[in-house]
Amino acid sequence: MRYSPRIRKYLLAFLIIGWGLVFIYQLKKPATLYHDNRVLMGTFWEVVSADKKAGAIVFAEASRIEQLLSRYIESSEISRLNRLGSLKVSPDTFYVIKRSKEFWEQTSGAFDITVGPLVDLWGFKNCQYSVPVERKIRSVLKLIGSDKIILREKDQMVEFKLPGMKIDLGGIAKGYALDQAVKKLKENNINSCLINAGGQVYALGERSGRPWKIGIKNGRGSDIHGRLEIKDQSISTSGDYEQFFSRDGKRYSHILDPKTGYPASSGLVSVTVVAPSGIEADALSTSAFILGKEGALGLVKQFPETRFYIQEGLTTKKP
Repeated sequence: MRYSPRIRKYLLAFLIIGWGLVFIYQLKKPATLYHDNRVLMGTFWEVVSADKKAGAIVFAEASRIEQLLSRYIESSEISRLNRLGSLKVSPDTFYVIKRSKEFWEQTSGAFDITVGPLVDLWGFKNCQYSVPVERKIRSVLKLIGSDKIILREKDQMVEFKLPGMKIDLGGIAKGYALDQAVKKLKENNINSCLINAGGQVYALGERSGRPWKIGIKNGRGSDIHGRLEIKDQSISTSGDYEQFFSRDGKRYSHILDPKTGYPASSGLVSVTVVAPSGIEADALSTSAFILGKEGALGLVKQFPETRFYIQEGLTTKKP
């Protein structure tokens, strides 16, 4: 599998210091649990389960989804769609794009998969970072907006309204892969498993009759900033410390605001979301980080089954 320079760089950082979330159980690992590791979707996956078949099942399904949705795989459906501007896609790809459009509407445009051209402009795809001039940002913004994606459900066709549009599923693909992996585990009668996909976690069932214990990592330090117990839920954290570059003393995060064309400047360090599904946790953590504290309050009302934990400076708050 080939990964971009950005992926290789941050993969190493994750292996050394962890990424977003820390497992409390790792302080004392029960001998009865199997631990499997793999690099998938540009990050480090770990599967923990009492069933030794769990790892292979999770990795196979995540790899299948990666082959469909990754921008870094030239033969993927997303890469082909970006090149051609229209494509008949698989049910998985169609579903993820459709859900992405729904999140775009529900978040007032904060979650937007059409940011692909902006990601390229800022150099986050290949680690060739630069701060674009305002003129170029305004030009690229004309291509942004999920309302410019046409979906034809009857034949699973996806089409862009404007040439030059590109979609980037980095804010939702991993969550969907987690959900599909959990579905496969259940089909194989595995009802207890913890999956860590580069900091996004899905906790299936319980561990020895109790919820899985997860620690939230301090976004600006190495300590554990909070602790949660979850069962049949996913946790995702989005923050300005995950991927960024600095110019003239200013930090530029990889999480781009699709309305301004600039990295999100909500004043938050990180947002952690606990949700019933991986796809919700993934998309909503990104959205809340862009919208800021007040915007997150609005999302809480729309998604009552989710929990939001906001880190401002040195404090973590639940809106």
